[in-house]
Amino acid sequence: MPSVEVKNLENQKVGEMQLAEEVFAVPVNQDLLYEAVRHYRACLRAGTHATKTRAEVSGSGRKLWKQKGTGRARIGSIRSPLWRHGGTTFGPQPRSYAYRLPRKMLLGALRSALSAKMAQEQLTVVDEFRLESHETKALRGILDRFDGGNSILLVDMPGNRNLELSSGNLAGVELVPARELHPYHLLRCQRLLISRSAVERLQEALAP
Repeated sequence: MPSVEVKNLENQKVGEMQLAEEVFAVPVNQDLLYEAVRHYRACLRAGTHATKTRAEVSGSGRKLWKQKGTGRARIGSIRSPLWRHGGTTFGPQPRSYAYRLPRKMLLGALRSALSAKMAQEQLTVVDEFRLESHETKALRGILDRFDGGNSILLVDMPGNRNLELSSGNLAGVELVPARELHPYHLLRCQRLLISRSAVERLQEALAP
């Protein structure tokens, strides 16, 4: 069973925590991670693209010249897709890109992402995110002690108002409640700072 040091906000060791092997030490499944990220990004798409069909473009609907006898190609409407400023044939229309991803695949991908962070030593367990104020400068000083690189993911239980306010304006810092954690969040950030209570919650939810 893997173990990890528990740090305080001063980056000092205050204890040690045992992690569930079936959550933080499983083989990394690249296929599951790909499917989870693809699903997450597909659900983010607005799908508001639209083109006008021949029924929607402006222009008269009358027949421009008679069908036969002119020597010209037959034509029924100036709004024909064959003409400039005509309608678009089979163009994109507003739709949803969301689709259902099986829950077992999502949970498996989350275990893989957490295990990858653990194996790469990019996971730090914090005893608790107890901030005295909601000032961004104070949180920036705390994060600098952990050498998080260009991007840091903070995971805590919901309801920490000071942490929510202080992290909102920091570039490269993202705060995600434990219940909303997704493999996409873990893969796009270099360093993971997670509270002890959030780790316990994830182990309960992800244990097979």
